[in-house]
Amino acid sequence: MIAEAGLILLWLAGAMSLLQLVLGTAALWPGKGAGAVSALETGLNPLLRIVRPVAVAQGVLVALSFLFLIWLFLQTDLSVKLVAQNSHSLKPWLYKFAGAWGNHEGSMLLWVAVLAVAGAAVALFEKKLRQDTLIATLVAQAAIGLGFYAYILSVSNPFERLPLGQIPLEGNGLNPLLQDPGLAFHPPTLYLGYVGISIAFSFAVGALITRDVGPVFARAMRPWILGAWIFLTLGITAGSYWAYYELGWGGWWFWDPVENASLMPWLAATALLHSVTVLATRAGLRAWTIMLAVVAFSMSMIGTFLVRSGILTSVHSFAVDPKRGGFILALLALYIGGALLLYGLRVRHVKEGSTFEPVSREASLVINNLLLSVVLGIVFFGTLFPIVAQAFGHEVSVGAPYFNAFTGPIALFLVALMALGPMLKWRRDRLAETARRIAIPALLSAGTLVAVLVLAPDTRPLPMFGLAIAVGVGVASLAPLAGRNLRRTPLFTWGMVISHFGIAVALAGMACESAFTKETLTAAAPGQVVQVAGFSVKYNGVQPVTGPNWTAIQAEVEVRRGDGEPFLMYPEARLFPTPPQPTSEAAIRTLWNGQLYIAIGEPSDPNTQSGRRQLRLWWKPLVTLIWLGGILVAFGGFLALIGRLRRDRRGKVPALAEKPSKWEAVR
Repeated sequence: MIAEAGLILLWLAGAMSLLQLVLGTAALWPGKGAGAVSALETGLNPLLRIVRPVAVAQGVLVALSFLFLIWLFLQTDLSVKLVAQNSHSLKPWLYKFAGAWGNHEGSMLLWVAVLAVAGAAVALFEKKLRQDTLIATLVAQAAIGLGFYAYILSVSNPFERLPLGQIPLEGNGLNPLLQDPGLAFHPPTLYLGYVGISIAFSFAVGALITRDVGPVFARAMRPWILGAWIFLTLGITAGSYWAYYELGWGGWWFWDPVENASLMPWLAATALLHSVTVLATRAGLRAWTIMLAVVAFSMSMIGTFLVRSGILTSVHSFAVDPKRGGFILALLALYIGGALLLYGLRVRHVKEGSTFEPVSREASLVINNLLLSVVLGIVFFGTLFPIVAQAFGHEVSVGAPYFNAFTGPIALFLVALMALGPMLKWRRDRLAETARRIAIPALLSAGTLVAVLVLAPDTRPLPMFGLAIAVGVGVASLAPLAGRNLRRTPLFTWGMVISHFGIAVALAGMACESAFTKETLTAAAPGQVVQVAGFSVKYNGVQPVTGPNWTAIQAEVEVRRGDGEPFLMYPEARLFPTPPQPTSEAAIRTLWNGQLYIAIGEPSDPNTQSGRRQLRLWWKPLVTLIWLGGILVAFGGFLALIGRLRRDRRGKVPALAEKPSKWEAVR
């Protein structure tokens, strides 16, 4: 009965979504624009008291429904079609648990659960918005949810039962590539980011409906954007490392279309976060902020479509049914088309924000937004162009060379500009003073560039400039702390500093990995010693091993670096029986200055008994800085979020009234 109860709860949640949409619309209907505000704020409209509890009830119902699905997976109830297709009674409990969202139907239920719980959180905790704008926001969130409830209940029911005669004795099991602890972390964090952006979209639609686009609206929306951005950052970072160690190919980013589908919302959310800061602090960029909120959610919807349409073949993909993709495409057209139509109708009523000079912090953030938008456009084109070309009968491949060549230089300029932004004053600054502030970071970047040219003259231009810029940005990111009492520095200032420093750390890791990686590919016989970047790697042979739900051929390699002590590493070639699929498990040794990465392949000649086996060895200097940087970026965002929430709780005046450091004099 658990499956039936979960389905009933899902239907009830859908009904609550419809009720929330109807009641919220009715609450706004008696008046138009500002004329409705007084009735709503004084509580004369009784519907106002109902909309929030309905939103909370919807969130509770769909969360319980998702918990019931997890319970079905933990119990391995093979009478449920989804469990039979994606679980196995002998799987470790973690993979049963994570298997609840390691498939199309379960992931969509997680999608709508996060959507509804986020809407419930807005209904419970949002106190800053004008009442009519809050109700309009909840109406927009209900409209999004209603479409996805219809999608799940009509074509993606996760609680569907199998006929009695078709219940298998054992399940098919989870995709072996997803049988990894990272699956329990990576998808949920991405979903919290993807769907969290829907809150920003709903805020934007609500503000357009009530014509309430101003600093108060921006301050209310900013924590939700920041939360979604943090989760997106963590999800992308975790996914990058998962692909690095699990797929055995030695890379951390492949420009896979589904990888790009997570990157595009992050780029848009980053631009939106900077734009909403200008609106909240200086009352500028009003129309641009609304447009970015629509674009960010559009990228989230496009990512959902790519994964579930069946038009892509990827380890990240879930569905292969074009009908499901068509349904999501229709939802995308409805929501984004409707929002753009509303934007076109209402943008003329959005007041122009405060002006600023070309040399100012606002100007740097505008350029930041434009560059992020350009990178987003390049990634968007490169991701979708092959799909469109294929629809017209042409096979086109767009891979890493395109993305690296076009996004790399722009991204480097963007990061370099990031060093300048926090040093500029709001509204107006002097070019001579700005040049003086940036002098030390610029000199350090130039010195790094010269050092690389002298010590490693064969380094390619992109990683060489990347390393130089990373050093300068890392130093410049600390500038907002200069002249401050560090213990009294606001948390959101610390957050900005740590996030910007994290970008510099990640860029340094990317540059070093790209410029200085050493690789050796060989077919080694037992006892043979292979050299890579000063490491002596002795291949001792292979032996069979078994795990909880797999068997493997495990190689033993003895590694010595120079005259140091030897250590053993054990790369594996695994075979999962349910479903049958081979995987590669790389052996990774992390040292202070990089990682030694070893993967084994097939026997070099299966028809002989030579014992030779393909070995792939990489030495990747400072590659761990990539993921350390991602963690620092997310941690900085978390500190900024806590700092903003604490300040709002105390009722302090926003940043305009804060005491500036010598770098941040506010006029």
